[in-house]
Amino acid sequence: MSDVLVQLAATLEARKQADPDASYVASLHRKGLNKILEKLGEEATEVVIAAKDAGDNSGRKELVGEVADLWFHSMVMLSHLDISFDEVLECLAARAGVSGLEEKAARKS
Repeated sequence: MSDVLVQLAATLEARKQADPDASYVASLHRKGLNKILEKLGEEATEVVIAAKDAGDNSGRKELVGEVADLWFHSMVMLSHLDISFDEVLECLAARAGVSGLEEKAARKS
């Protein structure tokens, strides 16, 4: 499944320098980090709303779509900051098998 992320990361990188009038991603990059973060915040809010409505399973498809939008815009942000999604995957891998409470406590020290 990470092949999808690899392909998306390559597309996002290529579109960083594309014509902003022809590429949504390029237009976000041109508008800068604050606009990207604003969009990311909007998507996070939409995920929360969709999740509240998905409790009875009728909103499942909408929630999945909103999470996809959130992941996409998170990757745009990472791309803008020249951070590879691999760094995020490595962080998750390092946390695997570690209690969430232990991991959170370790971050404070």
